Amino acid sequence: MSSETATGLILRTRPLTETSLIVHWLTTAQGRVATVAKGARRPKSTFRGKLDLFYLADFSFARSRRSELHTLREVSLRDTHPHLRENLHILQQAAYCAALIEQTTEMDTPLPGCFDLMQGFVAELDRVAPQPRTVLAFELKLLDLLGLKPAAAESSLSAGSRLILERLARDDWPALSPLKLSAAQVHELRQFLHGFLIYHLGKFPAGRAAALADG
Repeated sequence: MSSETATGLILRTRPLTETSLIVHWLTTAQGRVATVAKGARRPKSTFRGKLDLFYLADFSFARSRRSELHTLREVSLRDTHPHLRENLHILQQAAYCAALIEQTTEMDTPLPGCFDLMQGFVAELDRVAPQPRTVLAFELKLLDLLGLKPAAAESSLSAGSRLILERLARDDWPALSPLKLSAAQVHELRQFLHGFLIYHLGKFPAGRAAALADG
């Protein structure tokens, strides 16, 4: 098995055996990668305290030639995004968007910009109070990366909502911080993107309603 290094964000973990853990990463260069952390559930494991949701880390793994499940070797933490674990609504937003990434991307297939989008989104959640605007912006930015950006001018949205949709898709996270949406605009954009996601993706992950609920 060949060895590789990567920088990644943990999207999901699940037990494999009584002592081992499967860790799903979104990486800068390799796309989504799944690894087995052997012995990670043991009290004295070298992985102890390093493998949790939305941790950002540098890691090395031995690539399997037979499956998409590779062997995790070393992990060096960069950021744990602690605020996410202090607010259930923020965690729901992060989990929904992670699931949307998993639904719309293939394993071991890089999608330029995907890691930067998710890492920027998680950093924004770690910094601001939970609000629907952040999730709507993530959906629009991901659709743009996938080549599925909605055409605001051709939609039936009101003029104000069209302008907001364009800003959510275009502006970076700091520029979006002052943007205020009315309850009516949130509802209109939420319903518009609901139909758009269903039409283009067939479905979307569970948890969207909770992620878009008012904080």
